[in-house]
Amino acid sequence: MPGRRVFLEAASGTALAALAGVTGAGATAAAARPRRSVGVSGPAADAAGGPRYCIFSKHLPDLGWADLAAATIDMGFDGIDLTVRPKGHVLPERVTEDLPRALDVIRAKGTAISMITTEVTSADQPTARTIFAAAGKAGIGLVKVGYWKYALKDVRAEVVAMGRDLAGLAALAKRHGVTIGVHNHQGNLGSALWDIAPQIDPLDPAAIGYYFDPRHAFAEGGGVGWKAATLLTAPRTKMIAVKDMFWEKGPKGWVIQSCPMGEGMVDWNWFGSALAKSSYAGPISVHLEYKIPGTTPEEIRRNTMQAATRDLAFTKRQFTAAREAEVRR
Repeated sequence: MPGRRVFLEAASGTALAALAGVTGAGATAAAARPRRSVGVSGPAADAAGGPRYCIFSKHLPDLGWADLAAATIDMGFDGIDLTVRPKGHVLPERVTEDLPRALDVIRAKGTAISMITTEVTSADQPTARTIFAAAGKAGIGLVKVGYWKYALKDVRAEVVAMGRDLAGLAALAKRHGVTIGVHNHQGNLGSALWDIAPQIDPLDPAAIGYYFDPRHAFAEGGGVGWKAATLLTAPRTKMIAVKDMFWEKGPKGWVIQSCPMGEGMVDWNWFGSALAKSSYAGPISVHLEYKIPGTTPEEIRRNTMQAATRDLAFTKRQFTAAREAEVRR
């Protein structure tokens, strides 16, 4: 990994646990926790048959691969949602060389790359071919693609154009043995999911599906709309991102504020129940889109790890309880 990565390479489990705000018996337990040897890709369930939880590496940008893996384990995650994009943990122009190197380092530490996040939007992009080929060769089966912006001029034509891009990407993904996920990110094409589902439906489900985000689904379809979108995409949901939000009225009107898990408006009880009913067992990527306090890189990193640990704990409680309730039915 490039030398600009600055975290302590030799940090122990105990030290990382302390950085994450785990002290006393908690730190001892974190240090003693065995380094899991887990699968690399996709929807591999955990030992209890549920989904795997991964940390979005965007939030720890200054950690090298080894330190990112160590932090991932000590925060309690099962794997990593690794950025393969400009300024990411693997640069697109170096993916052929660096993705297998990153994978070897991360696996040697005892964790996994559960999925990768890219900015690919067309099969004609040279980086699309190299990224998909590198992921397929490495056995990393799930690839998040980029975003298509609404021009808000001819929305039907814009959706059709995105559909053509997705068809090309799905064909490329199939060629290299990976599956792409389309993220329903607020403000972009596909954010409502009803707009892009007719374009995705005819394509091979082994090559393309959804990277479902309940926070963004709620922002675009509060009330019942986001619930309908959850059920619409469930059969083809390959990856899930979790984060929370609320609406706030300020001087310039109503705006969306991101917040820690469980402090916002997303109905996690309902979503957890829907998830349990779907038998989903793919990766759940934890995102921290709210502001993390701190005045130095070290303080921000420490607070980021604390926030990620809290959000993971909340997410696990919600989804585990929902799964257990579904089993008892």
